[in-house]
Amino acid sequence: MTRTVTAGLDGSAESRAAAEWAAREAKLRGLPLKIVHVWEPVPDPMAQAPLLGPETQQHWTEKIPREAAAGLRLRHPGVEVISEQVSGSAGEVLAEASKTAAVLVLGSRALGGVGGFLVGSVGLSAVAHAESPVVLVRAGEQAADEHEADPAGVPSAATPFRPVVLGLDTDHPDEALIEFAYDAALRRATSLRVVHTWFPPSYYAYGMPLDPALNESLALEESRALTEVLSPWRQKYPDVETAEESRYGSAAELLVEASREASLVVVGRRIRRGALGSHIGHVTHAVMHHSTAPVAVVAHG
Repeated sequence: MTRTVTAGLDGSAESRAAAEWAAREAKLRGLPLKIVHVWEPVPDPMAQAPLLGPETQQHWTEKIPREAAAGLRLRHPGVEVISEQVSGSAGEVLAEASKTAAVLVLGSRALGGVGGFLVGSVGLSAVAHAESPVVLVRAGEQAADEHEADPAGVPSAATPFRPVVLGLDTDHPDEALIEFAYDAALRRATSLRVVHTWFPPSYYAYGMPLDPALNESLALEESRALTEVLSPWRQKYPDVETAEESRYGSAAELLVEASREASLVVVGRRIRRGALGSHIGHVTHAVMHHSTAPVAVVAHG
């Protein structure tokens, strides 16, 4: 079965932005684009109301994906666009759709001011349960936003892509996460910026302040660990320029800061099959809500 780049569509501005991003990604990957419109049936008494009769309901649920697909075909010639309408719970349907997707793309809407972006319950559920990487795209995202500014200082889709940013834990590096980031950078013909953060061991927390010599020693050790993890990947992707950044501090804050100059931010989600169910780590959760660039969440073991 041919895999697709799949976008969830509900007619909102954020889902339309996600569909546009997905179309561009489908072109980069040479894959079909599938847009999935989930229709959650309303209770029978409401469905029979004069303004929500069966015919009106069917008209609107068919109109949204049909018109969206037609527009995407016009704006992205050469990309095969498949439209699918499914009835059910949006979170469950999208998680199921991820099983045949190379990437699942969803929208997140702005909260305004410095509040970041809102990832709704459907998006959080999809991120927590999807088998494929999930990319979250903010409302209003434009192709030019992912590119460097032109000589006049204006972002343009005709200029090179901004770097891809990868948040990496050197204690538990995962191949699927690193591969996704390198592949994304290669397809965009851009560089990869790998961000790794560290803190002193917990037993220093209650002792004397960390002296400069020890701090320098720990920083060097963490930097060497990052270089060691990335060494085979530099050899595998020689055409991708890799910038390593090992810093003391909060991973979430540094990744959000890095997102301002990124085309894509890549973070991981550890798959947990315990009694408490699926879980999204606090760093990934923070980046999902505050990154100004699209965020790819890659599930890994």
